[in-house]
Amino acid sequence: MGRILRKCRLDELPQLINILRGDMSVVGPRPERPELAEEYEKTMPEFEFRLQVKAGLTGYAQVTGLYDTLPYDKLKMDLMYIENYSIFLDLRIILMTLKTALFPGETNEEANAHDAQELLYQEEHMQEQEQEKGDHS
Repeated sequence: MGRILRKCRLDELPQLINILRGDMSVVGPRPERPELAEEYEKTMPEFEFRLQVKAGLTGYAQVTGLYDTLPYDKLKMDLMYIENYSIFLDLRIILMTLKTALFPGETNEEANAHDAQELLYQEEHMQEQEQEKGDHS
């Protein structure tokens, strides 16, 4: 049952209780386990700035990053969210979250493989065009 909930990203539903109690927000930086947060603060002093806003059920880093985005990159996205906060940004993130939940994204590895395939296709296409130009000369 847990695997199905996780795969559909419905395992976050219990956090709705935290939102209703006012402990969390719908949108904001995702909460980190205390032991991970402590480790991150050692290598990324800016990490504590995430605490300026309530943790969220969803966040900018979750909808713009990939599933295996590095912690430092997520931190940069979280700080960008905090600096540019607006109700419209929150609404956009909520809509993007719904899209992500319905159509899960790729991992960085899958995205890189896709990008490599796309580059290879473009290169082959350019070679074909150049060959056609040479044939017409």
